[in-house]
Parts: sequence; structure tokens; C-alpha cells
Amino acid sequence: MRKDQIESGLRELGLQAEDVVLLHSSLSSLGEVEGGADALVDAFLNVLESGGTLVVPTFGDLGIVTKVVENRPEAVSSIHPFASVAAIGGRAQEICRDHWKAETAHAEETPYLRIADMGGYVCLLGVDQDRNTTLHAVEAMLKLPYLKTTDERTFSTPEGEVTRSWPHFPGPHRDFIGLDRLLRERGIVKIGRIGSAVVRLMKGREMIDALLEVGGKDSAFALCDNPSCADCRRQRAALRRNRFAGEDFTLAAASSLAGRYVPEIVENCLAAGIDAVELDCLQGHPLQGVEAAQVRAAVEELRAGGCVVTGLRGRVVGDGIESFLQTAVECGIERVVLPLSSEAGTHQELAMEKGISLSFYNTHQSSGKVCERMRKVANAGLTFSGCEFARCGENPFLTSLRNRLKHFVDQLDIEDCTWDGTSTELARGNGEIAELVSILRCSGFRGYMVLGAGNRPVGDLASVADCFAGLLERL
Repeated sequence: MRKDQIESGLRELGLQAEDVVLLHSSLSSLGEVEGGADALVDAFLNVLESGGTLVVPTFGDLGIVTKVVENRPEAVSSIHPFASVAAIGGRAQEICRDHWKAETAHAEETPYLRIADMGGYVCLLGVDQDRNTTLHAVEAMLKLPYLKTTDERTFSTPEGEVTRSWPHFPGPHRDFIGLDRLLRERGIVKIGRIGSAVVRLMKGREMIDALLEVGGKDSAFALCDNPSCADCRRQRAALRRNRFAGEDFTLAAASSLAGRYVPEIVENCLAAGIDAVELDCLQGHPLQGVEAAQVRAAVEELRAGGCVVTGLRGRVVGDGIESFLQTAVECGIERVVLPLSSEAGTHQELAMEKGISLSFYNTHQSSGKVCERMRKVANAGLTFSGCEFARCGENPFLTSLRNRLKHFVDQLDIEDCTWDGTSTELARGNGEIAELVSILRCSGFRGYMVLGAGNRPVGDLASVADCFAGLLERL
């Protein structure tokens, strides 16, 4: 390849005098080039002429072309420890000015947005969208929850030494390659060939605006759906965690749904975007059958792993309730969930003596009987199980909740089933779970919603959390 051939190829793509272009490149993709990287850089500068500007990213090891531009005496470099660029041409100073002062590394008041606002281009020469740094500007403008804050760096500026960090900074893997088809279908990307290299040329502002629209509707637009990609799984979990955090209620998962052992429970909860656990089982055993010391150790391990324990859940009533409540005290747990029975008053007295708040859950009882028993229990809450009411033949929303139970509810078990008790996916049974969630959200419900053990026949925690997130979006 000769320099004049490269110039012709760039002009055929649409590049012309006085344009501004941010170049990401692979010199070797062109094939053998007479004059090497210098010839490629000169070809761009000849096409752009003195009024145009060539820009390259200079953070990290981005190839020989970047080094050639950066080392030319006329080059202007932006000051930034994480996202710097170098520019040659009429608007180089304007593009690079005060990069380090910008709120983020890639969005407003950075070279990437300035190029776009000048009507400039992004050129990918022999590389794909994975190298397109301007796509990080879209993520930063959307302030996507999976973005991080950089470590602090101390560096020199014209105003002296500065120490600072930048929020909304990109991290690991993205599926930027998967965005190429969308940009092609919208006519934003023009594709040509120079030598052996496939070259993509696109207006920065058109690209940004299109992806802001897409990202505004789907915050996971830049993430891949490969279940084996740990990076994107973690980033999706961050999106879901942020989604759940926007609710008035606290979302928790039953430990029996999350896993058998504490490390598994922690890993699965955090991967699902859930930071809270209701401890009902350990290693496959109901909690009331587990030694107090083992429960204490599990609670400490859950907390150390980043999971809040919202309460201990018992499954049976009888002589062991006092020791179960004492275990909660020793664990620093202030809330216990128990079956609602004729002994509820006694259980409440024991709990009050120990400074424990109780929430009773309904089992095989009509709403009338539940209401009668709850009226006799002072200062206790009701963990409302729509499935249990459905198994009794009641419409959980239309009948049970409306039978004067709503003001008792401090927790909703997120499960669903058919009339005959068969577990189903959420909102696919007779538990009226969508209606129950909706009406509680309408009143600013500040209690707990727990993805319960009843979901185990139909899915693991990840799939149930996905289903629940989808349910919230539909309501």
C-alpha cells in the first residue's frame, strides 16, 4: 500500500478537508505499507488538510500509529491518567483542553464528546467496535450502575499537581461488537476497504444519540448474554441491584432458594443483584434443626460476604420456640418469622421479652381465621403467603388481602402456585402475585418481599430474580 492509495480510500469513504476524526487503528490490517505508520498518519493529515484534526487515544498500549501521532512535535496531548488522547490539526487545542477537569473520563467536556459535537467522525481502521472508546461516553452519560469510580491518581497539570478520581468509568467486558449491526441498520456506519483492512467511518454524534436512545430503554444494551461471561453477569447483577434498590420495599431471598452452603448462598444472591437473605435453611436442614453455634457462624459469614440477614424463619411451633428466639438474639437478629398458630400470643410474649419482633405467616388457614388470630397479637406483622391462601381455595388478592389483612402485612412471600398447590413461575398461577405486588407498591410498602423456597420446583434464584424483575417492569 502507498500513501496516495490510502488517501484515495479515505476520500471514498467520505472523509474530507477540515473534518475531525478520532482514529482507532491496526497498521498490520492494511497489509504491507510503504512508509509504515508515518505514511498512514500522513495520509490522514493530507486528506484533512490544515483545517482538519486527527485524534488518537493514547492510554495504554494501542499500537504504533498512536505512538507516531503522540510523538510528533506538533501533537497536542490531553492530560488524563486514564483516557488521554493526542491530536494534530487546527482544533487540537480545543479538543484536548482541560480533559482532566471533566466530571467523567469520557463524557461531557472530554475530547470524545467534543469531537462528536464538532460533527466529527470515529474511524475504525482494521479494528472493530470493541476498540471504539466513544461508546464509553454513552455509558457515562447514562450513568449506568455497573460503572465504577477510578482509583485516585496524582498527576501534573498546568495548574500544579492534582489528585483525583473519576466516576462512571468502564470496567471489564462489553459486547460493543454486538452494537455494530444496530448502527449499520440505522445507516450510521459506512464500511469500506483500504488494502486488506475493513474500515468503518461514523459520525460521532449520530452514533451517540442512537445508543443513548437504546440505552435509555435497556440499561444492559452494551452487555453480552453469554452465561459463561462472569464480567457481564456481574454487571447485569449491578443493574438489577440498582433496579431493586429503587423500590420502597426490601427484597430478600430465602437461603433455601439461594443454596445449601453459605458461600454458595452469598455468591448466588450477589449474582442475582440481591443483598438480603432470610435464613430458613442451612445445608438442606430447616433452621430450627441447626445448632445455635452453626447459625451464628452462618450469620457472621453472610454478613462478611455482603449479605444482610433480614430474619430467621421457623417452620414449626412447639417447645423449641424460646431457644430459637434466643438464637436470634445471640446472632444480633431482631426479626423472626414463624407460622401463625393458636400459640401466637405466647410466642409474641416470649419475643417481646427478648426484644425480638415477630412476623407470622399463614399456613392452611382462611383469611377470616388469619384475621381473627392477628387481631389478638399485639405489635406483630403478617408475612402474607398468597400461595397458602390459594391452596385454601381463596383468591389471595380479591378475597384474602381485602379481608382486612392489608394493614397487618409487613412481608410478602414472592411465590406462585395453582389451586391444587402446584408451584408455578411468578404470575403464572392462582396466587395473584402480580396483583399483590402492585397494590403494595401503590401504598409505598416499606416491608420485605422475599423470593421464597416455594420457587425451587420452577427455577433457581437467578431465574426467579429475573422473573421478578420482569414482573416489576410490567406493573
